[in-house]
Amino acid sequence: MDDRRIVAMYLAREEQALEVTAQKYGGYCKSIAMRILESEQDADECVNDTWLRIWNSIPPHMPKHLKAFLAKITRNLAFDRYRRQTAQKRGSSAVELALEELEACLPANNTPEAEYRGEELKQSINRFLRALPERDCNIFLRRYFYTEEIGEIAERYGLKQENVRLILSRTRKKLKNHLEKEDFTV
Repeated sequence: MDDRRIVAMYLAREEQALEVTAQKYGGYCKSIAMRILESEQDADECVNDTWLRIWNSIPPHMPKHLKAFLAKITRNLAFDRYRRQTAQKRGSSAVELALEELEACLPANNTPEAEYRGEELKQSINRFLRALPERDCNIFLRRYFYTEEIGEIAERYGLKQENVRLILSRTRKKLKNHLEKEDFTV
């Protein structure tokens, strides 16, 4: 079924919208949650929370891209669950490693001004990503949005893991420079 029709079903408060969404995007959302949570049960719960969140989000939101909207909701819910689960214990999971890699090139978000500039930061990062070569952008997103392992990314693009690490390192450095030029304190 067409995504516009699914969104229209949500707007009309038709409960069948949830079933259609689960059929079309359930596996996609679960794969996002699994990468972050690494637990079948937690991923299933996260996906169920996604369905509740989308039901409560449409309206007032009118997503232009339902798949991306679902990915963002699922990802945020999975990271929230991950943070709660790891609040007491700190390890070196794939998710933590990906977040640590990005930490050095993103501005601190602990001041009121930084929170206010959050939307500007998002727009700046989107401009940066659009300016990247397609492959580098996809590699960056697979690592830091979808939290894919370096080995998975290397296999997908027919690269050596070291090449992927180098692309990611250079892209992070470019992102840091881009953000500094746009007056974001890193």
